[in-house]
Amino acid sequence: MVAMLKKIKKIFSRELPFLFVCPALLWQVLFLYIPLGILFGHSFIKYVPKLKTFSFTFKYYAKIFQPFSLKIIYNSFMLAFQTTLISFMIAYPLAYFLTFKIKRFRTFFLMLVMLPSWTSLIIQIYAWFFLLKKDGIISMALYNIGIISEPIHILNSHTSMLIGMVYCYFPFMVLPIYAVLEKIDRRLIEASSDLGASRWVTIKKVIFPLSSPGVVAGLFLVFIPAFGEFAIPEFLGGSKKLFWGNVIVSKFLDYRDWQAGAAATYSGFMFPIMTFVLFYFFVKILRRKKRGVC
Repeated sequence: MVAMLKKIKKIFSRELPFLFVCPALLWQVLFLYIPLGILFGHSFIKYVPKLKTFSFTFKYYAKIFQPFSLKIIYNSFMLAFQTTLISFMIAYPLAYFLTFKIKRFRTFFLMLVMLPSWTSLIIQIYAWFFLLKKDGIISMALYNIGIISEPIHILNSHTSMLIGMVYCYFPFMVLPIYAVLEKIDRRLIEASSDLGASRWVTIKKVIFPLSSPGVVAGLFLVFIPAFGEFAIPEFLGGSKKLFWGNVIVSKFLDYRDWQAGAAATYSGFMFPIMTFVLFYFFVKILRRKKRGVC
């Protein structure tokens, strides 16, 4: 009996972390995965009001490959790509600086990076209105410095969209890269220096390859949601271009077409993922060719 109680206690102590996670998993299943599954089913269902019947169809996915839809997908892809590239170019040096150059105030600077994401996205977008308008801080500062001859209206342009996108998604690029850089064994960097490698060679041959998991995570966290973003292009871009996120919103809210909206939603997931899969295989093929040449 005592042995059995000890065994039960051992199992309970071993599975205790899982028991604490169960409520969160149940919440996700009930309010995320099940609704997404229902939405996925709607994308294949065609309802005929006169006959009051349902039928299986790929019609809503076929419409995505029409020229008009492909143009919108291209707009979203380019915006997401530019947002990801600019975020990476800013985030990696910052993450490197926070990891290797700052010790005393590192937590404070990390808090400054995360602070914008603690506020509502709509508040962040509207805050940029006061900065990017013709008599805003940015325009007047450039005018007073003498860079521009007269105040300019930056709002409702591609530049304003990029500024808003990078600003809102920038923390999602910094944090994964910083988390991986912080775990790098400093002895590897010292060994590279002892072998005569310069700082740039150490970054290129040691630090960047070791930080690649964080870079890949950051690319995913920025590119995929940026592809389906609708609020920032809508408010800061002035609706001059259509993006895939705007298509999804209009299908659900304006046309009340749940089937087409569901198909557009899942296509918004699949296109970025397919892009990364193709990029992964492309890089893998290049590496194999390089090894073959060597």
